[in-house]
Amino acid sequence: MKRQTTANRPLAAGLSALLLATVALVPFFPSSPAFALSELKRVPGDAQDVEPVPGETQDEPPAADPEQGVAPLQIPMPDPLVQKPTTDTKDDALDDEPPAAPVEVLSDVSKIPAPVARMRELIVEAAASGDIERLRPLLGKGPTQTQVGDGQDDPIATLKGLSGDGEGVEILAILLDLLSTGFVNIDKGTPDEMYVWPYFAEKPLDSLTPPEKVDLFRLVTAGDYAGMEEFGGYNFYRIGITPDGQWKFFTGGD
Repeated sequence: MKRQTTANRPLAAGLSALLLATVALVPFFPSSPAFALSELKRVPGDAQDVEPVPGETQDEPPAADPEQGVAPLQIPMPDPLVQKPTTDTKDDALDDEPPAAPVEVLSDVSKIPAPVARMRELIVEAAASGDIERLRPLLGKGPTQTQVGDGQDDPIATLKGLSGDGEGVEILAILLDLLSTGFVNIDKGTPDEMYVWPYFAEKPLDSLTPPEKVDLFRLVTAGDYAGMEEFGGYNFYRIGITPDGQWKFFTGGD
């Protein structure tokens, strides 16, 4: 065998040192089996270590913020102090109400009870005379006295006070105008049954036909009508006579 020369010894020593250094850099791992991520030891107290209670569901973890990479902290919103119903019970109750029956306007006085027709005729005759005192026997006395104005003891004095001229002439003209219009029979079949002039007193203004508006403007002015629309209904004078012929009231307002 050929012997190494002295010149080659430094080269062999350098290669040996390099080999030892390379081996020293390789980490030492024990020969143990590899663990899956799910088998790694969890930190004690982690929420994932808590056994779920039977019958209960685990809350879903909050979604991670894609920009920050960290799940945002979610604070629950407080409940409202006043719990409002999901539906408007008042509106539902109104929707359940049946629509109001149409008002039947009457014009043929020959088809009403004779006592009612007779009282109407007597009022017309007294008003057409121009003498307001002729109304006195028709207004009655005591419990059956006709309700007029603010209910003073002397109804004739009350009517004169309501009249623009102070003598009752204007009131007599109004009586004639009212009794020349159509009328209605209200509360039929009850103790409060009444024949009422004019029919506007019981019919909504927004339901009046053009001819009926003409009838109304024979009693009131355009300004009065505008005030009635704002008020919500007819509020001029009206006359009420019971089926037995008693003159029950002659009043204004609602």
